[in-house]
Amino acid sequence: MLRATKTENGLVKGLVGTNARITVYKGIPYAAPPVGENRWRAPQPSANWEGVRECYEFGPICYQKTPGKDPNAFYSKEWHVDPDIPNSEDGLYLNIWTPAKTIDENLPVMVWIHGGGMQEGYAHEMEFDGEEFASRGVILVSVGYRLNLFGFLTHPEITAESPEAPSNFALLDQAAAIKWVKRNIRNFGGDPENITIFGQSGGGDAVQFQLVSPQTKGDFQRAIIQSAGSRMLLYPPMPTFLPKGDSMETAYELSTRLFEMCGVKTLAEARKLDPAILLEKYIEMKRPMVPVIDGKFITELPNDAFPANRLHEVSLMVTATSDEFMAGVTGAPKEWVEASFENRAEEYWELVKEAAGSDNEESLRKAADYSTFNIANRVTAQVLAQVGRTVYFSEFGPTIPGDDAGAFHSCDLWFQFNTLIRCWRPFDGHHFDLARKMCNYFANFARTGDPNGKDKDGSDMPVWLPYDAENGRAMQFFDTVQMEKEVDPRMALMLDENRRRYAELMSKS
Repeated sequence: MLRATKTENGLVKGLVGTNARITVYKGIPYAAPPVGENRWRAPQPSANWEGVRECYEFGPICYQKTPGKDPNAFYSKEWHVDPDIPNSEDGLYLNIWTPAKTIDENLPVMVWIHGGGMQEGYAHEMEFDGEEFASRGVILVSVGYRLNLFGFLTHPEITAESPEAPSNFALLDQAAAIKWVKRNIRNFGGDPENITIFGQSGGGDAVQFQLVSPQTKGDFQRAIIQSAGSRMLLYPPMPTFLPKGDSMETAYELSTRLFEMCGVKTLAEARKLDPAILLEKYIEMKRPMVPVIDGKFITELPNDAFPANRLHEVSLMVTATSDEFMAGVTGAPKEWVEASFENRAEEYWELVKEAAGSDNEESLRKAADYSTFNIANRVTAQVLAQVGRTVYFSEFGPTIPGDDAGAFHSCDLWFQFNTLIRCWRPFDGHHFDLARKMCNYFANFARTGDPNGKDKDGSDMPVWLPYDAENGRAMQFFDTVQMEKEVDPRMALMLDENRRRYAELMSKS
């Protein structure tokens, strides 16, 4: 096995994985620590080292509020179980799981961009272990990147100092990691011309930005957008959890406000502040810093670029879960529908009554509700299909045991990484079968751009068809795996209205 190899900065040695056929390299620096004068600068080259670097420990997580500090928080129970995990600005490290025995195996590569709204989260959360992908002949790379104010603060002095990189340091970190992989992965047995980037939630948003940045063209061949924010959704109108993107002017206002709250006036003073002070005041500000249209890394938002087909020519997949971020019916169901569905409210209400099967208010409330992210990510797939892209879309919605959270946001991560054994939930055999198949589909997509193929026993897995913008059917990873036979009429109405509105937009562009 390839237990030791070299990078552009020096020799590295990995660990034997839980599976002895896999080598794990933890905490490889892909850029210099973004501290001191490097705080709020584009990622700088990593320093070289002498001898062999033992890559046996994950690097610190990028600076954020302590994950798992509140033991009663939902995701603390799910996977943020270690509040003592090292937390530092010095977090630009990546981790590699490789099955290669030699450097010339030319294996496909997947680069994982973790979620957390680009405000929190980290690359080596317990559900993200890469061994199952590696056991399928795919090299898995997970990436740490700057978050929250450390990833997105934008200030006039930064622009004057570095006009070529005035903002979006989180996205620049991700791009630097992908470019590092492209330059170095051959020495880990990988193919630098077969790289898939994938991310979920905030990581899915990040993938969308990587897809439209002029600075990342040609750096990867495939992309998977998972449970990203509702950037493409036109109907029904709804607020997003985070702003879709800020202008430079808005970003300047936010940084000025933060500096005032911290008692500093200049960039030099702010760079000397303890990160804990900055983060404390940032949280008090209650307004997240997000990707900025800086004219350099981001020239336009994905929700403008995708409908105009201005994204890189790569293979595409989009996914969502069935119950993530329900719209939440408030008050009388009919009044809520009338307020939420504008010109199609009467049609939607008739479908709600049919689905409810009774006049019971609670039944009507449940029938009127819908997953905002399920429809939003279907619309993303639909927009891509409408501009002629081949895209695979899936909905994840099996029975999730242990509580009544349903197919909640992020529950699919246990399955795609096939790490159910680490979860507290009482999964049974059919869940493990589903996880094995999902991991197969993702690995196949990374290998060829087509998720279809055979299961471990040599049998053909259910065929996953590309998304058809006309019928809107998903591949369903439910308690069984199959293509959706027909779209629920309520979902079909929303898809139809989005299809119509995007057709109008495209005809005017």
